[in-house]
Amino acid sequence: MANQTPLSPRRRTYARFSLSARLQHLLMLLSFTTLAITGLAQKFALNPVSLTIIEIWGGVDNLRWTHHAAATVLMLVAIYHVLEVSYKIYVLHLPMTMLPSLQDLWDAWAAFSYNIGLSKSRPQMGRYTFEEKAEYWALVWGILIMGATGFMMWNPITTVKFLPGYFIPAAKAAHGAEAVLAVLAIIVWHMYGVHIKRFNQAMWTGKLTEAEMRHEHPLELADLKAGAGRTGETPALRRRKRIYYPAAVLASAVMLFAVFEFVHGEQTALVTIPPEMAANLIYVPETPTPLPPTSTATLAAIPTPTSLTWAGASTLFQARCATCHSAATASGGLDLSSYAGAMKGATDGAVITPGNSASSKLVQVQSSGQHFATFSADELAFIKKWIDEGAPEK
Repeated sequence: MANQTPLSPRRRTYARFSLSARLQHLLMLLSFTTLAITGLAQKFALNPVSLTIIEIWGGVDNLRWTHHAAATVLMLVAIYHVLEVSYKIYVLHLPMTMLPSLQDLWDAWAAFSYNIGLSKSRPQMGRYTFEEKAEYWALVWGILIMGATGFMMWNPITTVKFLPGYFIPAAKAAHGAEAVLAVLAIIVWHMYGVHIKRFNQAMWTGKLTEAEMRHEHPLELADLKAGAGRTGETPALRRRKRIYYPAAVLASAVMLFAVFEFVHGEQTALVTIPPEMAANLIYVPETPTPLPPTSTATLAAIPTPTSLTWAGASTLFQARCATCHSAATASGGLDLSSYAGAMKGATDGAVITPGNSASSKLVQVQSSGQHFATFSADELAFIKKWIDEGAPEK
């Protein structure tokens, strides 16, 4: 029997990522790229590149729909990933090698020292390097932030039932800033570390050569050669599976219901109308803008006073202005129910300038005809004359 020639380190391969992990990576790649394109085009909507993207997509409504669809895919991938990780931890009892540790800080310092020439050897790292851990947890953090802020913008009515309204614009600012940060991290960090420095094909083939393993993950390679982590089906493993599967089904139902409510809870986005259609439309709000309540005294005819004193002026103020400018209401800080209040004026200053009706704000507002309660011509003439006489109290 002829002797078999052993494979060289460049040809011998080791399984690194399962088909499930590679499919998750592919869906994450597609959804993230779609979210980045459609999201940044909305954030910088007046940029020429964004306008071109919106035109290619057939309008901002299609762009928004695509963004929401990609966000839904991302949430579903995240749910599946949580279930898979929990299976590996609880059922298979695999070590949580993606958790950060103090060793990562030493590895980062060792790598930095090697890159600037202070050290002659690279740090020896296991299954996941400190760079890969940083990227993974940055992704987890980003999904949490984007999910929370996206929910607030997608479901603002539900949000304000539990939080103040200013959380909505704050969520919009955080959502956009995190999106820019995520895109920059992918372009600057991930693209260089995985595609430029050395094209890592593990997420496509699922394997790394022995030479690549020795260079990037020497400690994991040593464990694989020693046969570490190889266990068969045991009674304890089967028992954990019987517990895990029903719990996973229940958790999946709860999380999928949450995603459904996330997506279909509210219909708050306005449909964009083409300009040629909008030109022929008249907007009428479903709920008219409320006005201050009127009183029967406001609508009734009032004899014009003859006494140029506060007694005469207060008769008009009580009839026309008491609804909004009494001691109880004092809209804008103006109380016209007393002489002292009238002379004090509103929060932004005096409204009556004794001896000069033309410069009195009260007369200016009433003369515009735009105030809610207005004097008749005779009544306004009386108020002017009273002010020009010095606005006497008695």
